[in-house]
Order: sequence, then structure tokens, then C-alpha cells
Amino acid sequence: MRLRDKINLYTSVLFIILLIIMNVTIYSVFSHLMIENELDRAKAESEKTARDIRETIEQISPGELLLAYVPVDGMIGIVTEAGRKVTTSPSEKSLQKRESTFYPGEKHELITYEKKDYVFISSPIILKDGTVANLQLTKSIESTRDMLGVLKIVFTVVTIIAMIPVLISSRLLSNLITRPIWLMTDTMREIQKSGQFKRLALEEKSKDELVEMGKTFNHMIDLLQTNFKKQEQFVSNASHELKTPLTIIESYADLLKRRGLQREDLFHESVEAIHSEAVRMREMTEQLLQLAKHDENWNINVEKINLTQFIAELAPIFQNAYRREMKLKGIETIECYTDSQRLKQLIYIFLDNARKYSDEAITVSVGKIENRAYVQIDDRGIGIPKEDLPKIFDRFYRVDKARSRKHGGSGLGLSMAKEIADAINVRIKIDSLEGKGTTVILFLPLSSSSHFSKL
Repeated sequence: MRLRDKINLYTSVLFIILLIIMNVTIYSVFSHLMIENELDRAKAESEKTARDIRETIEQISPGELLLAYVPVDGMIGIVTEAGRKVTTSPSEKSLQKRESTFYPGEKHELITYEKKDYVFISSPIILKDGTVANLQLTKSIESTRDMLGVLKIVFTVVTIIAMIPVLISSRLLSNLITRPIWLMTDTMREIQKSGQFKRLALEEKSKDELVEMGKTFNHMIDLLQTNFKKQEQFVSNASHELKTPLTIIESYADLLKRRGLQREDLFHESVEAIHSEAVRMREMTEQLLQLAKHDENWNINVEKINLTQFIAELAPIFQNAYRREMKLKGIETIECYTDSQRLKQLIYIFLDNARKYSDEAITVSVGKIENRAYVQIDDRGIGIPKEDLPKIFDRFYRVDKARSRKHGGSGLGLSMAKEIADAINVRIKIDSLEGKGTTVILFLPLSSSSHFSKL
């Protein structure tokens, strides 16, 4: 059974059961009150008759008095232990055949005789000869039963009529609940058929759980699309960029196979080229894999760090590793919030670029401006042409491809830097003059909740 049908069935059955229980309860209470009212009226009538008989018993015989008090649709009589004397209305002659019983005290009850319902009241009275007798009143309640029968029919009709809006509302409710599920299913089918990612159209004004579910679905599609694009980029980038080093390795390996044993210089040249391309290919593969990760899978660990001390410890390591002079500026202690490992990776990328494309000392400055801390890296190298600056974060883009190959560049470093910066909430600003050098400024948040405006 479909979910929509289940919701429709369950809600309809539940509402109908509740409606029936409510109507049955109302009918039962009303029926009980009506019967009790008939009993009370009959008791009051019997008490009045008994009182009148006691007051007039000396002047009028009980038999004649009964004629004055006989009910329209019942019977009244006096019953002693020796016998009875009754008077009935013309419509209830059959009641005379009913056997009478003497009761020592008061009695009132509902009785059924010849498929008709009556209230029966028996009250003790004293006749003028001193005999104790019962004044017994039997009164039909068929009119009340008829009224209750009409009420039963009304409740039945009302219940049936009420089922119509119940069924309609349950259908609307089931459609309302299952509509987002239909949309998701249809959207996923369209995605499956077309291969294009699609999203649900949501009512932004509504704030219910169904809209939240739709937003979660759209967010999931965004993640899938992002990861799919990253996968496509990885496959495309890998096939594009790994082709060159693999070709070089294959060519030198073939050369070694044919002539490497005869020429020692060719042997060393081939081994060096193969090793160099293998190292470059490994680095490129690591960068590609890192770029293929979604931002949410980077396991960012934001913590408070002393930025001045952080740079002071990082710079000598880089300086000793590459034998490059580095100058540090900024004595003031500055604290900020960031992921220290990712920040170190980010700074190393720009220091490595400065090392590759400049020969003079690299200057690293630490400071604070308004609500941001910053790290500034200056080199006096070849610089970047103005027209190339907007493209430097594109993957595999090289200002000078021949020169990039010479320095071992893959065109992925700055793309990686942009990904890392976005992940740890760092803003990058680059100024460069061709032939003069490049300045890179990394802006970091001073607090864990800081947000940057567009620079």
C-alpha cells in the first residue's frame, strides 16, 4: 500500500471512529436523561394523584377518582393484597390483562409489555377502610422512544455526511504530507534520466518540517553536484596533467632500455629526468586529491594562536630547508583564530612561489588592520602581468608555461591556496608588478565569529 493511501486510510478510520464514539456517547447520555425525565414526571404525577386521593377519599370513591387521573397513553389503578381496580386509557386497553403485583413500598422502573415501553410507578396509599394499597401508574414512553429513534437517525445521517469532509480532508492531508516525497522521487527520476542535477521548488514563506526536509534535499543535491564536479575535474585534470610526466618517463625509460648501458651520461640524464617527473607527478596527484575533497571533509580545527610567534617559528624552517634569506617584520603580539596546520600549508604555498620566482630575500610581515590580522609576503621577483592576475587561481593556469615547467610548477598551487583559504575563512589579496615583484596579503579573523566583508 502506498504511503499516501496509508495516511488516508489511517486518518479516515481514526476520525470516523472518534466521530462514532462521540455521537454514540451523546446519544446515550441524551437517551438516559430523557428516560430519567419520564420517570421523574411519572413519579410527580403519581405523587399528586396519591395526595388528591388521600384528600378526597371520604367524599369520592377511589374508582371514580381514577377516572379523573387516568393518563392519555397509560393506565392507573389501585392494587391491594386481595386484588386490584384499574382504569386505562382507550389506547392502552391491553394493559388491563397485565398481571398486577402488590409492593410493600415505593417502586419505579421501566417495563416492556407487548413490545411497548412504559414507566411504572407504585406508591403506597391508605384507603378509607384503613387498608394499605398501591397506587400504580403505568405510562407509555413510546413518544420518547420515537423521538430517540429520530435522534438516532439524525446522528447516523450526520455521521455519514461528516465522513465526506473527513475523507476529503484526510486525502488533502495525505497529499500535503506526501507531496514533497513525490517531488523528491520525480526529481531523482529526472536526474537519473537526464544526468542533470535538479532541485525542489520550495515555498520560502512556510517554515514547517516539510520545507526543512526539502531544504535538506536541495542541500544534499548541492553536495552531490559539487562532489560530482570535483570528481569530473579530478578525472579531467589528472588525465590532462599526468599525461606529460608519464610521456617523459616512458620516453626516458625507452631510451634507457635502448642505449642506457652504452652511454653513462645518457643513463644519468634519464634517471634524473625520470626521478624529477615522478616526484612532480606525486606532488601533483596529492594536490589533485586534496582539491577533490569537499570543504566540509577537510576536518577544520579552529583554535586561538599567537600569529607573531607562529610566523617566527615557521620562517626559519623554510629558510633552512631552501637556503633562502627571509626577513621578518612585526614585533607586536597578535592573536587570531584559525586552523594552524592549514594556515601553515597556505603560507608555504606562497613562500614556495616567492622562492621559485625571485632571487632576493623574502619579507614576511605580521600586523593588524581594523578587525583583521594579516600576514604579508613580499618578494622582488619577476612579478605577474596585470592582465594575468584575475586568472592566477584557475587550475593549471600558468603565466609563463615554459618558465613554470622549468621551476616545477603544475598550475595547481594557487588553486590549492584558494581552496584552503576559503575553508579556514582567510581572504587573499595579491598585488604584483611585472619585473618588480609580488605582494601577498592573508587576512585572518581576530575572533572565532568574525565575518569578512568583500575586500
